[in-house]
Amino acid sequence: MHLRLKKGSYEYIDNSDLVVHQPKDWKGRWNEVFGNDRPVHLEVGSGRGSFITQLAMLNPGINYVAVELYASPMYRAIKRAEETSCTNLRFLRMDAEFLPEVFDRDEVSRIYLNFSDPWPKTSKGNKRLTSSHYLQKYDLFLSEDGRIEFKTDNEPLFRFSLQEAESQCWVCSEVTDDLHSGGNPEWNVMTDYEMAFVEKGVPIHRVVLTRDRSD
Repeated sequence: MHLRLKKGSYEYIDNSDLVVHQPKDWKGRWNEVFGNDRPVHLEVGSGRGSFITQLAMLNPGINYVAVELYASPMYRAIKRAEETSCTNLRFLRMDAEFLPEVFDRDEVSRIYLNFSDPWPKTSKGNKRLTSSHYLQKYDLFLSEDGRIEFKTDNEPLFRFSLQEAESQCWVCSEVTDDLHSGGNPEWNVMTDYEMAFVEKGVPIHRVVLTRDRSD
């Protein structure tokens, strides 16, 4: 269920300095967007921006890009970011399908996928952000030693994701079916969804994907 669209959201997004407009024009030039050569980390499906804003505040030496298709959560994410002094966070309102048209090879060093839509119908499998369809797209712009970090409360989606990653020769590491079994790890930044699930006792699944470099 998506948030109700607040009146003026589209106009606010269109006029925000934190939103990168015409992002395809910046392919291969994201260092110019941020004015530096720091690593770029990407969250796909950033929702209301709690996770990515916290990361930007904690890591000023990294550039963050939040990708969200829907205007309502992005509006709230921008408002949240504006309450901070972060200069290392930008937003893209777009479908993840077109990310290879926005980022050049090796231009992103980390991708975060947090509580992505499980698309439970079999016919919608390719819409899952951890499907082989999307893993092939990420491979076009993720750096050679880059990584994908995925968290979900949905066990069937998690099993599907592990299978898809292995089918595409990605290495699955740091695999856990209960990230919070011993409390929240000090390195883990929680999303709004994650906090709600943990409060209800719902286990959180997590995996890190890297390329198979055995050859």
